[in-house]
Amino acid sequence: MNIDPQTAAQMLTQMLKPWHDSIATPAQHQEKVLNSLLKDYAKTEYGKEHGASQIETLADYRRAFPIYTYEEYKPTIEKVMAGEIGLLLCEEPVGWAITRGTTQGSSKFIPMTATDLRMRISAGRAMMNYALSTGRFELFSGVNLNLNFPSVVGKVNVGERELEYGYSSGIYTKYVSTFTPIRSVPSQDEIDALGGGKSIRDWEQRFELAYAKCKDENVTLVGGVCPTALRFGRYLRRVYKVYPKDMWKTQIMTLGSVPGINTRYQPALNALYGPAEIREIYGATEGMFGQQLDAKRAWVPNYDMFFFEVLTRSGIKMMHEMRPGEMGALVVSTPILPRYRIGDTIMAFQAPYFRCIGREKWTTPLRYAWDELTSLNFGNL
Repeated sequence: MNIDPQTAAQMLTQMLKPWHDSIATPAQHQEKVLNSLLKDYAKTEYGKEHGASQIETLADYRRAFPIYTYEEYKPTIEKVMAGEIGLLLCEEPVGWAITRGTTQGSSKFIPMTATDLRMRISAGRAMMNYALSTGRFELFSGVNLNLNFPSVVGKVNVGERELEYGYSSGIYTKYVSTFTPIRSVPSQDEIDALGGGKSIRDWEQRFELAYAKCKDENVTLVGGVCPTALRFGRYLRRVYKVYPKDMWKTQIMTLGSVPGINTRYQPALNALYGPAEIREIYGATEGMFGQQLDAKRAWVPNYDMFFFEVLTRSGIKMMHEMRPGEMGALVVSTPILPRYRIGDTIMAFQAPYFRCIGREKWTTPLRYAWDELTSLNFGNL
């Protein structure tokens, strides 16, 4: 497929403008996001209970709405699943996203709305910004090697309705593919057709599907979950005696789900896939919160979509107010969950760059420091 560079540049510039503008003026965009979220919260029972329609300032918001973890939100989410939609949602749910299992071993269920799904296309921003900044629009002439989890695993009754649920990585891909100018292979529907199992045999079936569908394709992009991309590369070597780099000239890998993609995992990724650029995606079941802007090995928040606060040693502050080297627990307000403590520890670098360094554990800073030392990175971007 022939790509007109001028047309591609204009299209990508327009698509990325809201993100770029919010990076330039995060305080103003965060205020707009909060005002927009409060209008939707005011339509829900939870929002009415906390006086969302009377809130005028950030201080008001912090006084009115408590910071909640998933476990604290869980009873309300279960009521939503039972049919009490208006407790948390100002519009009908269109599906549910599940995690692959928390530290306690059970999956989290998060409702998705049409508004929420539209926001998930931001997962494509890292790839689009790479193409725009480098002018390598031939990226779009190839395909995205899709190694994501199924977007449909089963169905759940929400009141009298039956809705599908699946893994967030597959859901992201399913909807991002609709709005970005590159085709994902295998398609998410083909992955979903294999079922939602997590056994070795289930993954080998998905890997066989990916190999069969992509072996004769021009794979310019690899997107998905970092550990899965590593497993697939090793599978090809074990079963077919080839590395991904022997089959394809991959330009870029957009990967998420674990800390240290650009440091701890980068050597193994490049050994398997060749000298591809690596761009980190920072997202979770609850939303797509940021992605890598450029070659600096940290991600940049989606200040135009979500409201970001951080619990630091010096108290609660806006994410964009953090000093380089400062760490804290991320608190994000989404269209569904106000002031949600997601369970991740983030570290600030020179604005506008951040890293998720791990889950909220006392050992996380120690593990991060060790990884930086052993990778000879020493906190460099």
